[in-house]
Amino acid sequence: MEQDGFIVVLRDSERLEDVPQYFLDKYLLEIDKTIDGLQASLWPLNNFIHENPELAFEEHKAHDALTHFMRSCNGWQVTTSAYGMETAWVAVYDSGKAGPVVSFNAEMDALPNLGHACGHNLIATASVAAGLATAEMIKRHDLPGKVVVFGTPGEEGVGGGKIRLLEAGAYKGVDISLISHPGILHNSPLVRTTAFARLEVEYFGRAAHAANSPWLGVNALDAVVIAYNAVSVLRQQTMPSDVIGMSITNGGAAPNVIHAYAAGVCVIRASSASRLQELRQKVSACFRAGAEATGARVEIKIIRGYADHVPNRVLAASYTKYWNLLPDLPDPRIPSGDEYTWVKASTDQGNISYAMPSVNASFAIPPGLQAGQPHTPDFEEASGTKEAFLRALRVGKALAGTAVDVLRIPGLIDKITDQWRRDMDAIKEQRIDIV
Repeated sequence: MEQDGFIVVLRDSERLEDVPQYFLDKYLLEIDKTIDGLQASLWPLNNFIHENPELAFEEHKAHDALTHFMRSCNGWQVTTSAYGMETAWVAVYDSGKAGPVVSFNAEMDALPNLGHACGHNLIATASVAAGLATAEMIKRHDLPGKVVVFGTPGEEGVGGGKIRLLEAGAYKGVDISLISHPGILHNSPLVRTTAFARLEVEYFGRAAHAANSPWLGVNALDAVVIAYNAVSVLRQQTMPSDVIGMSITNGGAAPNVIHAYAAGVCVIRASSASRLQELRQKVSACFRAGAEATGARVEIKIIRGYADHVPNRVLAASYTKYWNLLPDLPDPRIPSGDEYTWVKASTDQGNISYAMPSVNASFAIPPGLQAGQPHTPDFEEASGTKEAFLRALRVGKALAGTAVDVLRIPGLIDKITDQWRRDMDAIKEQRIDIV
């Protein structure tokens, strides 16, 4: 039996219906072989990124290694230091024929003092593998459209690289965005993350000697303590999915003075952008209460964080199909039906999901000795193993299959876009479940 140039030989005792569907899906078979053929070159690239961790927007070594690799691949146009960011990059493979534009985001940055404890080396590997396999399918099957791989810096920082790219117009004309993220708990393309923001508060009082004339002062430290306690009390009336964390970053001067200055920082997370806005207003009211009670002047600085990620169900169905067709299906299984996988972390891919259909597929790598989750030394070690790398390649195959479906199936992009519009309408009407 021949499948597009590949010969599948059945044993005498084997019937056609006994052959795994994996071998009968011509695109998946070719994607699988393409990415397996890239193992030898992707493994040292993955290792290099893991062993050379760089902080947000400082990913110079990763930028150079990834762009050099993409330039070595035929047919790709690579732009370094793209859109005003030194470590952002874009690689494009164009069929030359009008069609959908599919994209993959490759993250590169690491965590302070923890290296790649979030596994961004694996994210980059999966996206690059998926992009290359998608381009190969375009070439082999004369598919229309274009594939773009974005090197997105600073996901772990404030004001993530994807937001900056989005605002600079990098995603103009792009139809879908695909990415993945490793962990140890989930395999799921229907991942919803939290929205988050950072609030910085400063109080300006009036100094006075605490023993001689305290009545002449206005105590800024009292203001921040009142705000801290008000936020603590607020937690009783927040939703289970809300997260509020606050610290006092400046607790005043010497203990025998009325403090003229004090400051704090609060980070809030919620399961949707609309809920985050409500929570931000409540926390800001707590800050103003400190000023009202003490007479201090308050300045509140709201630093925009990330929107919640809203996955596209049509894209997720395609990803699930290919993930399940590949041999040696790992645990845990992808949940059946349309059940969301809720993750309390945040990502700037959330902002992308508000601009276009998106999938941020969670995948479980073999855990370390202590079963540490992301942002732990144990996970940093696990993310550098060969087993984790091979799991990332499997993700790359499912992502490529999803992208190729969009390119080859007439009308699929319309269904994807229609679903995205319905999701956005539901969010605007606050009908989306946030419990």
